[in-house]
Amino acid sequence: MKPDGFAADLYRKPEVLGRLSAILADGNPWADVVAPNTERVVLLGMGSSAYAGGVAAARMRARGLVASVELASSQLLPDWGEGTLVVATSASGGSKETLDALDRLPASVHTVALTNTLGSAIAKRCAAVVDLAAEPEVGGVACRSYQHTLALLLALECHLTGSGTSELAHAVALSADASAYLLDTESDWRLEVSEPLLGPSGVYLAAPAERFCSAQQGALMLREGPRLPAVGCETGDWSHVDVYLTKTIDYRLLVFAGSQWEAQLADWTTQRGSTVIGVGGVVHGTQYNLRYPGDGDDTVRLLTEVLVPELMAARAWQAQRM
Repeated sequence: MKPDGFAADLYRKPEVLGRLSAILADGNPWADVVAPNTERVVLLGMGSSAYAGGVAAARMRARGLVASVELASSQLLPDWGEGTLVVATSASGGSKETLDALDRLPASVHTVALTNTLGSAIAKRCAAVVDLAAEPEVGGVACRSYQHTLALLLALECHLTGSGTSELAHAVALSADASAYLLDTESDWRLEVSEPLLGPSGVYLAAPAERFCSAQQGALMLREGPRLPAVGCETGDWSHVDVYLTKTIDYRLLVFAGSQWEAQLADWTTQRGSTVIGVGGVVHGTQYNLRYPGDGDDTVRLLTEVLVPELMAARAWQAQRM
């Protein structure tokens, strides 16, 4: 992995995401690869692929679909038989656990690879392929491919519910604009965010359940690049699992805005003098709130907000060489 390459990959997000918006405006990439008798969906993946799948599956269930997300390493994969669509996601196309899971599936399921590497092992193993269209990530970190995984799983939701992709394409275009804004103004906000958060006891991130993957992916970026301790939590669950740390360590929290449970979180962090930074809205009890165009739209937030901890991670990683 390469820190300068990672930063360069982030700066290409608006351009590459804009091209994905055009693809979605032209039609749905899933239209020709999903069997017409699909009744159930299983999303398989590891790491960031599983994070994205978790939110995508929850959105599908909220629309009345039968969908689950499974770690490919699990020995307890659903055995739902005929009419099941299995989407195996791997940006590189070579995730060993995901390839192994494909070998353990019932023969009657329909498999589709969601990958950034069209000639890869996973593409050859599945019955059909959907291209992430995230282009090569020279830094070796799944950043654009994570963002595109989310967008394309939302497109799958559109297909399965009989919806067009025009609204999604518009949201992706707005996300490209929002990403461009954050990149263009990085010098204005990054130190305001990163200096308070990068403390001696690690970085903690919280996001609403509807966008929990943002906290998970943001934490992963800080672990994967600069190798910093970082943990993601769901905002409501925070008061049941992470609140205890505010009493014992120098607790520093990034909150992705939008949860109805933020006030409960703020009660504890304010009482205990924790450092809290908000992203994508005004979060009560914060030292700083970072806003960007379109942050009132939940899909734009989902596709944009993780760029903030990604840039924190990229700059911290580059600084380690100095």
